Amino acid sequence: MRTLDETDFTILRLLTENARRPYSEIAEHVDMSSPSVSERISRLQDLGVVRRFTVDLDRSKLSGGVPVLVDLSVQPEAVERVRASLSAADSVEHVFTTAEAHILFQGRIPDGTVRTFLTETIELEDITEYNVILLTDVDWTPHTGGTELALTCAQCGNTVDEDGETVTLDEERYYLCCPSCKQQFEQQYERLRADAVD
Repeated sequence: MRTLDETDFTILRLLTENARRPYSEIAEHVDMSSPSVSERISRLQDLGVVRRFTVDLDRSKLSGGVPVLVDLSVQPEAVERVRASLSAADSVEHVFTTAEAHILFQGRIPDGTVRTFLTETIELEDITEYNVILLTDVDWTPHTGGTELALTCAQCGNTVDEDGETVTLDEERYYLCCPSCKQQFEQQYERLRADAVD
């Protein structure tokens, strides 16, 4: 399993600036052929570094609503449920989860009433308190600088290096640090799958 090199990071930076940039243009920047760039991007997708190509919408031009940043203190057992509900909400653009069971989300609340939005979107007993910050502007500019590829073992959480293992289960690729973790992960996966069927 090869790590990312400078060419990969240049390709990522160019795609971050414009996801519709033609492969031929990227190839000129990195001194490669278009098919080689295509292979690199496919590998980045296989690694899960590039998850999808999307459109960056300015929602303020499309719909009304009040732009807000909301910080929710969430019951620890409800974090995943609340995060999933907010991620599925049309008016929410970004959702962040912290280690302290806080969920922050940024979006545009249609009628300006955050409590009404929360009541319609999540179970209020899942949160202990919330704070609302009105936003005047939002600028989302992800950068790849200063980062390295650091895949985490799906079994033990260690860093996966070049000698790591991969396994694809139910069309999802998992990265593991060693053959032992791969075996344990596959066995656990099969047990959970069997329990879900029962």
